[in-house]
Amino acid sequence: MPYDSILLVKQVPDTANITAEAMREDGTVNRTALPAIFNPDDLNALETALETRDRYGGTITALSMGPPKAADILRSCLYRGVDRAILLTDRRAAASDTLATSYILAQAVRTIGRFDIVFTGRQAIDGDTAQVGPQCAEKLNLPQITYLEELISMVDRRIRIRRNTGQGWEIVEAELPVLVTVMGNANKPRPPAARRLMRFKRARVETEVAAEVKSALPDATDDERAAEVQRRTQGLHSQGLSIEQWSLQDIGADLSRCGLAGSPTKVFKVQSIILTKEGYTEIPPTEEGARQLIHELVIDRTLG
Repeated sequence: MPYDSILLVKQVPDTANITAEAMREDGTVNRTALPAIFNPDDLNALETALETRDRYGGTITALSMGPPKAADILRSCLYRGVDRAILLTDRRAAASDTLATSYILAQAVRTIGRFDIVFTGRQAIDGDTAQVGPQCAEKLNLPQITYLEELISMVDRRIRIRRNTGQGWEIVEAELPVLVTVMGNANKPRPPAARRLMRFKRARVETEVAAEVKSALPDATDDERAAEVQRRTQGLHSQGLSIEQWSLQDIGADLSRCGLAGSPTKVFKVQSIILTKEGYTEIPPTEEGARQLIHELVIDRTLG
């Protein structure tokens, strides 16, 4: 029996390459100063969705909320085998916290329509809250299974999953539809398929097409550019190379629940940690070495 999946993915700053410009003065992340990557746990969720389709058939729709640049990870999803890609991009969604983000994504899932499983990564490395997936499940009134390590079976619209409990694992069952969050150790994500990469590297969202037209036709009028954007977009669509672009209006979102207006989370304090010691100290990997390290960091106030 085939099953239709929706995959929630996110483009995140590469926290392994932090620079001095990574934080703004107000304590928010300066995303333009960091390279953007596919959120690692979401890659595992993608692989789980692909493995599920390999076993049972069905379709996979990848959905991402973010700036036009987030189309990069949707192309990566297409390279690996998803059937449909949607970018939800809208300036009015900027500064959304987990509450607003989960509301917007839930509205988008409803707009997509019929589905059996919503897959998402356990958490994103830029926030590390692990809240968006479960909050989406609540807003969609879906049962949720978190921390998937293995999808064991799906029979008669019942799913069996092995989930991590922190101290071990357990087998749980649920009726479909269901939302599942996937651990980073669940599998090894497959690489992009060469043929699909060669084909879908030309896939674009409308905003990208508009930017390319503006660069190619700097002296054209607005009407001429609009006509060219429409022509190119229709051409991509006819070739199956169109990444759908949605706005908050397209999903019927209540703007009071989106962006900063819909985000009750407030920054209480921003604290900069300054390392005052120069050079380095070699600490032996022993119990006495651990005491020495704690004494130096806390008692001697090496950290600030």
